[in-house]
Amino acid sequence: MDDLLARFDGAWEGEEAIATTRWGEGGPALAQITAGLALGGKVLLMDYRETRDGQPALQAHAVFADGASPGDFALHWFDSYGFTPAQPAPGHRDGDRLVFLRSSPRGQTRHVYHWLDNDEFTLVLESSFDGGASWEEVMQGSYRRVP
Repeated sequence: MDDLLARFDGAWEGEEAIATTRWGEGGPALAQITAGLALGGKVLLMDYRETRDGQPALQAHAVFADGASPGDFALHWFDSYGFTPAQPAPGHRDGDRLVFLRSSPRGQTRHVYHWLDNDEFTLVLESSFDGGASWEEVMQGSYRRVP
């Protein structure tokens, strides 16, 4: 398994800045993430819980799969907004970043996970509703490993 994907293994906490979008109001959020390797280290299972104003908000379950070619990945994303993947989002390694592009009839969402070190990463989500010609930031988060 690629070392970037294996770095997610464990528990994480983070602060997020959510943009106002067509899905809701923006504002600050807190996140808790738990992730663990499965299937002999070829898959990472991630559970995400967001809290806003002290109340549960978005919840997601993500399945990351190490691709057949070095540096290639797939992301299956399920969330409490009802987004279910018709197909996995293709992903690739870009230095210390993992980049995925999810596509659906609602548009495209780009996930950029950037490792700052083994105990901290950032995530930026951007959406496009015109086939990738323009992008709107949806969320920025910074996450630290929980001891």
